[in-house]
Amino acid sequence: MNRTSTQLLATLLAGALFVAGCTQQQGGAASEVPFAAGSFPVEASAECAVDEAGNPKIGLERIEAPEEHKVIFRLCAPDPTFLEKLAVVSFGVNDSGYLSAATADGSILRSPNGTGPLALDAWSSELQTLTMRAFDGYWGTKAVSDQIIFQWQGDAAARSVLLRAGTVDGIDNVVAGDIPGFSEDPNYLVLTRDPIAINYLGVNGTIAPFDDVRVRQAVAMSISSQRLVENFYPAGSVPATHFVPCVIRYGCEGSDWYEVDRPKARALLAEAGYPDGLTVPLHYRSTASLNTPDPLGIATDIQAQLAEVGITVVLTELESTTFSALANAGELDGFFVSGWIADFLDPVNYYYRYFVTSPERFGGRVDAIAAPLEQAAITENSPKRAALFTEVNEAMREAALFTPLGHGSSALAWSAAVTGAKASPLGFEDFARVAVPGKNSATFVTIEEPPSLYCADEVTPNTLRYCYNIFETLYKVESGGSASVPSLAETCVPSEGLTVWTCELRKNVVFHNGARFDAGDVRDSYAAQWDCALPTHVGRTGAFDNWGFISDFLNPEACESE
Repeated sequence: MNRTSTQLLATLLAGALFVAGCTQQQGGAASEVPFAAGSFPVEASAECAVDEAGNPKIGLERIEAPEEHKVIFRLCAPDPTFLEKLAVVSFGVNDSGYLSAATADGSILRSPNGTGPLALDAWSSELQTLTMRAFDGYWGTKAVSDQIIFQWQGDAAARSVLLRAGTVDGIDNVVAGDIPGFSEDPNYLVLTRDPIAINYLGVNGTIAPFDDVRVRQAVAMSISSQRLVENFYPAGSVPATHFVPCVIRYGCEGSDWYEVDRPKARALLAEAGYPDGLTVPLHYRSTASLNTPDPLGIATDIQAQLAEVGITVVLTELESTTFSALANAGELDGFFVSGWIADFLDPVNYYYRYFVTSPERFGGRVDAIAAPLEQAAITENSPKRAALFTEVNEAMREAALFTPLGHGSSALAWSAAVTGAKASPLGFEDFARVAVPGKNSATFVTIEEPPSLYCADEVTPNTLRYCYNIFETLYKVESGGSASVPSLAETCVPSEGLTVWTCELRKNVVFHNGARFDAGDVRDSYAAQWDCALPTHVGRTGAFDNWGFISDFLNPEACESE
């Protein structure tokens, strides 16, 4: 499909949706677009990418909506994790008419319209509160509280003070030193998340001095993850021997990370031309996250450890959104402390965006890593898949673009009176089940305000948690667990070769604005992320980073020209 025909289609589609959005549909909301069978792309299937050997790569060929409650995904290659990808929060479904109107005027960023058990009621940046209300029209089990009130506070000690004062009902990211006190006090309930996050020290391998692999390997031999985890991570965290936690299948194939060997590190630095050491900035976020429990403490200890091999580290704190933008663009000139927490439990989720679809963070594509990773992504569980991930991990160890630090646990603390609270290992807590006896609301303090609630274009766990409660995906991460379970789809069944997935959709579902849910909403929501030339391909940053789990972009030149 060429760009001209796509833009023509986009114009016609936008016009049709605009008219529909201004006309009250019988039995539905003003934004509701009557279902019409159709596919995307319209004229022909998308061209599938292949690797150097001619093998197909992960990608989407076409989305078909042949019936009101049926969607068919035609893939370019087998995808054994496709069902788990359908549950990624970024792939929440929007109402087609709303999507068109809200991307056009920008309201999609702060006025979400999902199908979930909670709907946005109010959002005040000035008051640092975001309130959700129970959605009476929800198709499933209704929310048990009338309201869930979120506040945000970046200081962990201040969050603990609020809970102890009784002014809030729960807090996130309890600082490690406060967990024992809350755990031993019968007035509180502490819930911990499994240690599936990765915290790492990264560099851009194209920026001096890290364009020399000897410098990168010297760093890798200088950091004790054991020391960091013991001093700065909550109980239950473990030192990292690989990028992916070993509890995840295929996560720890291949050799463990480098042992600490500072004499060898100093020798490598001298060999690389730095016998007297060097000075490098280290960038870290201003607030903690599920994968980086104590940014300043971790950064300060790394500074001390690297000083032992002659590397002088200058600490540089950045606001969280700024940090993410610069890191994603590969524009941080030095070390950076960052991390990842999974959307689904497979090594592909940890690796693919960083090393295949958006490798700029570490300086660009490294074929020795990306090529076997692309093959592992389309290979079913087998010894062959294990061998491919072994090749990936060995190549990562050789490249040393990051040093894995720790697989961090994290904790929430609630008043003991609260019922229904669970910890999600992925950070997607289900607040529709939370209640406080004698009250019609519950108040929870998180670490920061979401930059937007259009989570198609967001990736941080804290933001995705809000969307998990407002939006629904075809499958979703189960409450308090990590398995993918049916949600807006009753079933999604693959063909024998895992290249065609047919989803039967749930009936009698409505959006928060009253519009009825159908297959056209699924097709249009996915198309908005997929095709850079569509007028609905608009978000907060326009990066739509998580889309890479599904496919490359259509008409990428339209994204590049923005």
